[in-house]
Formats: sequence, structure tokens, C-alpha cells
Amino acid sequence: MSPKSIASGNEYVCAIERNQNGKYNVRVRAVFGHDGWTLPVYFLASSFNAAMKKLEESLQLLQKNEERLRFWGVERTDDPNMAGDLLQEHGLWLDRRREFPRKVAELGVQRERQVPASMLAPLRRVLADAVTGPRVAAAGD
Repeated sequence: MSPKSIASGNEYVCAIERNQNGKYNVRVRAVFGHDGWTLPVYFLASSFNAAMKKLEESLQLLQKNEERLRFWGVERTDDPNMAGDLLQEHGLWLDRRREFPRKVAELGVQRERQVPASMLAPLRRVLADAVTGPRVAAAGD
């Protein structure tokens, strides 16, 4: 996303992986255009469909609570647990990992707007490919 469009909107970089227990680990790196600060979060889901439903809810939550989260992002020293508590209420956790998977889906949304359902279909396809891609190649061998 270009710097000009980030200033007027938010960017979400999403990735999905399966962990050793077979759960889907969905990671979202939100870049809020107001200040350009980043909030990395993640959640676990038991199935791909549940992960996509939770991803949609999570993106809506991040959009809706942008100002509260931005305040925490700027004033972290006052209450470092506030954003963590807000996120945990909705099943999200702060993602402290530095590395991010190579296969990602990106989504740009105007500030203070809901994420349109039409934007989620391409996101879902890219994430499905990220989960099933290696398995299909291994089955063909």
C-alpha cells in the first residue's frame, strides 16, 4: 500500500499457519494510517472456516476500536496492559514474534469504516492457498 493511501486508511497484513496441534494460527499485523503505528495480534482457531469467521470479526474489532488502540499505542507507559485486556476480551493476543510468514494477504480499509465483505473473499483465497499449498505439492510427489 502506498504511503498516501496509508494516511487515509488502515492496512492489515494477514497470515495463517497450522501449529503442531493442528490448530490454525492466524496472525494480523495492523498498520493504522493515522500515525503509522503497528499492532500485531494473533488468535487460534480449530478449523479454517472458524479462522476466517474470527478473522472477519477481528478486523471489524480493530477498525471499530482504532482510537482506543491508538491511544494505547502512543501512551504505552501509562497502562501497558490496556490493549492486551481489550484484545483478550475478544480472543486476540498481542503477537510478540518478529518473523512473519512469507505467504500473506493484504487488505486496505478506509479509517473508521467497516471491512466490506467483498474484500474478504480474495483474502480468504490467499490464506487458503497458504495453508493447502505445501500439502498439495507433497501429495503430488
